[in-house]
Amino acid sequence: MTTLAPRAVFVTRATDYELLVAAHATRDQARFFLESRGQRIEDVEERHRRFQAALGQARAAVPPTWRQAAVRREDLDRFLFAAEDVVIALGQDGLVANVAKYLDAQPVIGVNPAPDVVDGVLVRFSAQELAALLPASAAREARLERRTMVQAVLDGGETLLALNEIFVGHRSHQSARYRIEADGAAEQHASSGLIVASGTGATGWARSIAEATHLELDLGREERAVGYWVREPFPSLATATRMRAGKLSVEPLLVTSRMNEGGVIFADGIEQDFIAFDWGRQVRLSPAPRTLNLVAG
Repeated sequence: MTTLAPRAVFVTRATDYELLVAAHATRDQARFFLESRGQRIEDVEERHRRFQAALGQARAAVPPTWRQAAVRREDLDRFLFAAEDVVIALGQDGLVANVAKYLDAQPVIGVNPAPDVVDGVLVRFSAQELAALLPASAAREARLERRTMVQAVLDGGETLLALNEIFVGHRSHQSARYRIEADGAAEQHASSGLIVASGTGATGWARSIAEATHLELDLGREERAVGYWVREPFPSLATATRMRAGKLSVEPLLVTSRMNEGGVIFADGIEQDFIAFDWGRQVRLSPAPRTLNLVAG
């Protein structure tokens, strides 16, 4: 067991104000850009101030004997998390999904800096509640939801993890062509791609597909199972549409690419962080061996 003091790691993303100023070089140029379109920079600044106030309050709640660190979302792939870390995701719900794949059992506390704007499905707590949650989380005494994640393992050894879903398809609006196999059944597909989602992800992108196709699956957030949904499968002489959705618990979903170029696999909607999935490559999709340990109270 480590003898180091716990470390509070704050995960954030740039605010809209920061992104605007970065894009237009100065505040005045950003203000001119917005005003020329009937918008006010003061509204964006106010949201930025509220976020900074919540972050300051959250950091002040860390016990004085602890260490602290901060990492932006775009730097997560270069940050080294430690076993004694307690991770605080302060921002939108998607921030929890962004950090989940980089962790290995560390507890995650979701803090909502703007409850009037952010739904708070995964970021449930206010900055004021951290003072009690942090020591309990470090002592592994906080109540946790061990949320199932999705795993993609490619034939070349690459592995991709996701809290919500993994997408397999074409990078553009062209049809994705592939062979799909699960539970002893197989068929060739031409579709808009497919997603494999966890119980957490089943309330998002997967839900919209399930409602549109009337192919709903019963998936618990902590159940060791994931579901797959095919988007707009097209029937032809060479392709079929029987395998449109299904639940995966023991046997993985095997997908073999039939795309000469443009095939991609990405996780949790981060399209730029993709793995190429061109002709002949194979991927196995299943529940991941690790879970997200989300602090629930």
